[in-house]
Amino acid sequence: MVAVAKEVAPRRWRAAAGRVYEEFAVGDVYEHRPGRTISEADNTWFTLLTMNQHPLHFDAVYAAKTEFGRPVVNSCLTLSIVAGMSVADVSQKAVANLGWTDIKLTAPVFVGDTVYADSEVLATRESASRPTQGVVTVRTTGKKSDGTVFMTYERTILVPKRGHAVED
Repeated sequence: MVAVAKEVAPRRWRAAAGRVYEEFAVGDVYEHRPGRTISEADNTWFTLLTMNQHPLHFDAVYAAKTEFGRPVVNSCLTLSIVAGMSVADVSQKAVANLGWTDIKLTAPVFVGDTVYADSEVLATRESASRPTQGVVTVRTTGKKSDGTVFMTYERTILVPKRGHAVED
């Protein structure tokens, strides 16, 4: 996580997280930590919240009859967790998400799995229409603690240039 202590008053410091445009370099990889162990409650609540009624996510008897033999964690939950893990390094200071592409789900995730993520900077360019901002594209990879890749996606974000970020 990118965190820099900024003095806001004499002997008073505030953590400032995130990156501005100039701090992204093509080829850099950010390892997002901490990881997250997914619980049954996480999966059940998310499935209910999003009204996903596929029994593979919440019916153990049904799931036992599938090739997986047990409930599979809702992939939208794993996408949300992985994206959330990347915020401090990638989009904490973002103006906007511009797009998500090439979302690939390459392995199932189960209750009890601990997941981690990393993001590689694929491209940067200055915004043609917003001179105080830039466009950054990253590829984020979700991995289980055993190294199994379960997800990849690309995300493009609009980020402020140095001196133009909203500070709290």
